[in-house]
Amino acid sequence: MASPDEESDWICRSRQGDHEAFEALINRYQHMIHALTFRMTGSMADAEDVAQETFIQAFRQLEGFRAEARFSSWLYRIAVNLCLNWRTRQQRREKLHADWSQHAEISAGTEDKRTRLVQEALMKLNPKQRAAVVLTTYDGLNHGEAARVLGCSETTVSWRLFAARAKLKRLLAGIQSREAA
Repeated sequence: MASPDEESDWICRSRQGDHEAFEALINRYQHMIHALTFRMTGSMADAEDVAQETFIQAFRQLEGFRAEARFSSWLYRIAVNLCLNWRTRQQRREKLHADWSQHAEISAGTEDKRTRLVQEALMKLNPKQRAAVVLTTYDGLNHGEAARVLGCSETTVSWRLFAARAKLKRLLAGIQSREAA
């Protein structure tokens, strides 16, 4: 068990870019964070992903850590927030899947054709526009999360989505008329 002074030293060295010092922090708190994320997600694979993201976020936000609280408390807060965000995305994904399943039961034959046509239309989009659509519509990320994933601003994500939706509308306009016939 590391002393508080040793932990402070690891934090200070980590802020200066010492990866070994941050690895020592990870080793100290890895079990604690993984146990939390497993209890919050209920899935070993998801728990590992969220725990890993917790340490990545902690490293990126290390400058924002003020020693007013214990490092473990600060790390817990990051992990809990990521778990809550994970749950929100899961609920969106589950709702999307349920909606698609219900719709598929109603029109299984038509749905296969429609899904294929939508996928073909998606593939005709510019890759950056397609990524914005997939991340926000299919994966349930908000514009800020998508912007971080894509390495651009939220405004850029919004513009890509606007352009993509306009193009998809044009590409898919024929589907509606063909199905009505």
